[in-house]
Amino acid sequence: MPRRGPGHGPMPGEKAKDFKGTMKKLMGYMGKYKIALLFVVIFAIGSTVFNIIGPKILGKATTEIFTGLVGKISGGSGIDFAKIGRILATLLCLYLCSAFFSFIQGYIMTGVSQKLTYRMRREISEKISRLPMNYFDKLTHGEILSRITNDVDTLSMSLNQSATQVITSVTTIIGVLIMMLSISPLMTVIALLILPVSMGLISVIVKRSQKFFKSQQRYLGHVNGQVEEVYGGHSIVKAFNKEEDVIEAFDRDNEILYQSAWKSQFLSGMMMPIMQFVGNLGYVAVVILGGYLAIKKTIEVGDIQSFIQYVRSFTQPIQQVAQV
Repeated sequence: MPRRGPGHGPMPGEKAKDFKGTMKKLMGYMGKYKIALLFVVIFAIGSTVFNIIGPKILGKATTEIFTGLVGKISGGSGIDFAKIGRILATLLCLYLCSAFFSFIQGYIMTGVSQKLTYRMRREISEKISRLPMNYFDKLTHGEILSRITNDVDTLSMSLNQSATQVITSVTTIIGVLIMMLSISPLMTVIALLILPVSMGLISVIVKRSQKFFKSQQRYLGHVNGQVEEVYGGHSIVKAFNKEEDVIEAFDRDNEILYQSAWKSQFLSGMMMPIMQFVGNLGYVAVVILGGYLAIKKTIEVGDIQSFIQYVRSFTQPIQQVAQV
């Protein structure tokens, strides 16, 4: 059993005793679905790659429009709408393939996470049936139920959303970086300057919010346990005149749950607007430099539009990974 603090929960800041062993067991659980997980990885990467190629092709359409307008002013034939139509048709096919791949990997991953959750709950139920009675004297019913419901649900949600999110985000970062370098190494360097600032802010927020998330999950179990036991043993509470003590204990734990819940949500909610602000600074720098390079004929006008989209796509997965 872990050490218990004054609020009958694990001591604040306590770390997992065997994190590597736990992850190894989880990987063993997921090993049964390794074929399905392989397809999830393939489809997730495929969906992301098609999305990454899109802005580059869209930039060609923008360049074609700009070239046609300039040519018309100079007495040329004007915009080649047939060529633009072909470019847009190619772009539509890419995005349709991306959406299809994303749907397939989401469908497979949802099935895997639900099967894993069902198997885990079934094994927890079988384990509880084998536990000695003194185990239930050490933990409240609410804490046990919270482990079966809340904790398993959290794991299921993380597997269903966060696992594929990490795959797509890492693929996006690598792919977008390659595309940005292909357009302009100088503009890429300017865009990358926002990374140290972003990572510094993320580390500060994550470090502060994690302890509140831990406290939230811990005291959720305490409050559930108190509610279940007080309602189940209402006559005993009345017989021993423990109403005030019970209310006091509930109010204390509920206040801690409230404080940790709003602080964790507030801090994690700050991450996105802060990252967007830092990203906008990089966006402005890229636009100014891109306009200068276009005037110097170093890059095309459509490349500026593509690069701006890539800057947005580059900062977004960093935010997503941090949120995970």
